[in-house]
Amino acid sequence: MRSLTEQEIRTSFVNCSKGEAKRLAVPRDLAERPWDDLDFLGWRDPGAPDRSYLVVERDGRLVGVSMRFQAAQRGFLHRSMCSLCLTTHPRGGVSLMTARKAGPAGREGNSVGVYMCTDLACSLYVRGKKVPESGSRLDESLTLAAQIERTRGHLAAFLDKVHT
Repeated sequence: MRSLTEQEIRTSFVNCSKGEAKRLAVPRDLAERPWDDLDFLGWRDPGAPDRSYLVVERDGRLVGVSMRFQAAQRGFLHRSMCSLCLTTHPRGGVSLMTARKAGPAGREGNSVGVYMCTDLACSLYVRGKKVPESGSRLDESLTLAAQIERTRGHLAAFLDKVHT
């Protein structure tokens, strides 16, 4: 992914108003992000613990999605798997992220959800740049390129649901 500016990020959101996009907390560490290893920019809102955001480039344009999630209240031994990158995490490492649909459907209150890594670091887990708290990912016979493509495909499917 190419590096993004705060203005590009704010104007990319498809499922919130321009005012909401103007007020959301954009990460201050954009210059330090590992852009070459990211399939999407994802972050949690430090001022609103139940909000997160992601921005991805699709068909030559940026698409931003505002999401909400509920803090996990699972037991210590419970493990969950991210639907995008297929990384397993203990406790609250995976959350159901819900996004209001874009357009009239979203204004009517319709939303879609996906189970994602709570820290939104799917790209880094797939590439082995970040290790999950459990210490490892599942061994796969797919090549790294195929795993990255699968993750991008799962993300695209989620974004398609936000737009329909």
